[in-house]
Amino acid sequence: MLILESKLKGKDSQFSLVNEAIRTVQFVRNKALRFWMEGNSKSQYDLNKYCAVLAKEFEWAKKLNSQARQAAAERAWSAIARFFDNCKKSIPGKKGYPKFQKDNRSVEYKTTGWKLSDDRKSITFTDGFGIGSFKLLGSRDLNFYSIDQIKRVRIVRRADGYYCQFCIAVDREVTTDPTGNALGIDLGLKYFLAGSDGCTVENPRCLRKSEQALKRLQRQISRKAKGSKNRIKARKRLAKKHLQISRQRKDFVVKTARALILSSDLLAYENLQVRNMVKNHSLAKSISDASWGMFVQWLGYFGKVFGKVVVPVPPQFTSQECANCGHRVPKTLSTRTHTCPKCGYSECRDVNAARVILQRGLKVASEQYPRAVGNLTLGESLVPTLSNESCSKQTISMNQESPSL
Repeated sequence: MLILESKLKGKDSQFSLVNEAIRTVQFVRNKALRFWMEGNSKSQYDLNKYCAVLAKEFEWAKKLNSQARQAAAERAWSAIARFFDNCKKSIPGKKGYPKFQKDNRSVEYKTTGWKLSDDRKSITFTDGFGIGSFKLLGSRDLNFYSIDQIKRVRIVRRADGYYCQFCIAVDREVTTDPTGNALGIDLGLKYFLAGSDGCTVENPRCLRKSEQALKRLQRQISRKAKGSKNRIKARKRLAKKHLQISRQRKDFVVKTARALILSSDLLAYENLQVRNMVKNHSLAKSISDASWGMFVQWLGYFGKVFGKVVVPVPPQFTSQECANCGHRVPKTLSTRTHTCPKCGYSECRDVNAARVILQRGLKVASEQYPRAVGNLTLGESLVPTLSNESCSKQTISMNQESPSL
């Protein structure tokens, strides 16, 4: 599935109708969840049938396209199914019991309720709200895909405007020449990652670098009278700053993951439990700012696209085990150099951990992909691959592509 995104250009009256549709989606989703809590639903199809009941009971809910109402009910069932999966897997802690939504920001249509123009540069929404036509702004050309390939159209409200996302059913596969290299990476906070070849990538710290600007914008909000227009404007400025930080973080993660995948045929990384790690209040902000979860998700996506082997390994004792002899050397977070008393091997603790991860990854991959591991070498530096020049020369832009819906 490929996600293409364009910004919507229209009138303020049209965006007011979009907001009304978004509120209706939230209403349908919450009513479907209440219907399940009362024991009236046992499957997703029961919630889809309940959408027709809501359309008859509430006249304004009938304005929303029938398939859009079903998509809203599917959101409720997605939360329910995730809760049941967590219970079956016996995940420790809270299982994620479904909650009522209060801040919905999108409305999703399936194959009806919208129509593209002949030149694919504008879109018209044809449901009962009378939203009308919008001009599509962006560099992505929809003429490469047929209308039948567009399975869903989503309107998303953000701090800087409204966007239209097109979910296109296409199998994306890119053939690349094999490099013959294998790489292990250790994710950290001092360095964003350290490679088994000794190369490191600096942590961008997007949130840390913008904290002063965020504090200033938050002070401006506190000085405005509650309910005033100036307070609303100040809130929008703060929201735009947060949006800018999230985009900076995603841009860095996507480019780094793509470059790493293209530089090697096998990539091993430690399967960190970020959910548990953020419970450490001293490091929670830095861990969240590093976006390890998003980075791992993009690694898996690019691995499938470019046909590379991506292997997660258990993170236990990767920082303490010696990459040369396997002896465990206990150390605190402040100890940045690994020195083995048994064999005398000395190396940066992050690079040593990356080499341990690579050794474990090769062992796992040799059992699952014996042919892919046979001709790999442990070598070459990532510096030329991760440079800004090479990132800017990538033939396929991933700025508006998502690994999942």
